[in-house]
Amino acid sequence: MSKKIILTGDRPTGRLHIGHFVGSLRRRVELQESGMFDKIFIMIADAQALTDNADNPEKVRQNIIEVALDYLSCGLDPEKSTIFIQSQVSELTELTFFYNNLVTVQRLQRNPTVKAEIQMRGFSDSDEGDNKAGTPVGFFCYPISQAADITAFKATTVPVGEDQAPMIEQTREIVRKFNSTYGETLVEPEIMLPDNAACLRLPGTDGKAKMSKSLGNCIYLSDSADELWAKVKGMYTDPLHLQVSDPGHIEGNTVFTYLDAFCRDEHFPKFRECFIGKKVSFEFNSLDELKEQYKAGGLGDMMIKKFLFEVLNDILSPIRERRHELEKNIPYVYEVLRKGSEVARAEAADTLAAVKRAMRINYFDEGVLDELIAEQTERFKA
Repeated sequence: MSKKIILTGDRPTGRLHIGHFVGSLRRRVELQESGMFDKIFIMIADAQALTDNADNPEKVRQNIIEVALDYLSCGLDPEKSTIFIQSQVSELTELTFFYNNLVTVQRLQRNPTVKAEIQMRGFSDSDEGDNKAGTPVGFFCYPISQAADITAFKATTVPVGEDQAPMIEQTREIVRKFNSTYGETLVEPEIMLPDNAACLRLPGTDGKAKMSKSLGNCIYLSDSADELWAKVKGMYTDPLHLQVSDPGHIEGNTVFTYLDAFCRDEHFPKFRECFIGKKVSFEFNSLDELKEQYKAGGLGDMMIKKFLFEVLNDILSPIRERRHELEKNIPYVYEVLRKGSEVARAEAADTLAAVKRAMRINYFDEGVLDELIAEQTERFKA
């Protein structure tokens, strides 16, 4: 039976937030502990981050440790998962170069994820004008780089959010094109989406569709309890819920979207005091009961926010504490990354060798050179 292998990762753009947690990190830890996979590779994609940060490599360099700390704090175990830095695996660059020839410019232009990312970063169509003029080639081509990352480790499964689905489909196309051209060599991966609909794309605290560092609407995994409460208290709810007695709306209410992603039934008895006020008191056993009461009216937004804060703090407190301990042992964190990068490079080297064999550009491999010399000697005989 073929091995089951995961490849996933993040760009080191700063500390990770709860959108990363529900979208991928929590699931990665569950998969790591499930015993279902033979190998798990988790990549800090610094080379990919440089495609739109080439003028500020120090930012990327500093953020690598932030991501590594968050990984380890969330429970990723270097004894069970290989955590590595993308730029330290040079074979990925070589694979990208070969795959470039299998994809057209027009196909990249149709990739909805690429189009959305270009728009979000404000790159213009023109190569003249402000500092955002034009789109860096490396950024435009990052679906091809991502295909190299995935195939280098023979990944069978790639856990991502729904916004990355077009990227995985492009990888599958590249695999099929390579295999049909050069023979069966690469593994075609399957996408694994979050199983909770609320986790597919967690909105920002301001209700905007995407949680983004640049928009300042993130709750970070490393936020203190005070920072967490300040952000939850200011969250977007229901603009029509002006009076406590007014019926509330669940749809589009960010607080309830977060509760859908994080709340469990056991949180209700644990934090029942959140619903005990001076004038009214409630008791709930499930999120469905809480929603029905909110829709009926009489339940204030502040009670809901206090409950959400307790739920989030219950989840984030142990992560926060582990991070504080790891921050005291930075040499250990870098050793994890060094060892992981060595393991990753050996794996990628095997795939690159197979790719070169399939393309018949492995001129100096054992046995190949003698055959090539004999073939060309015969060809050039007078």
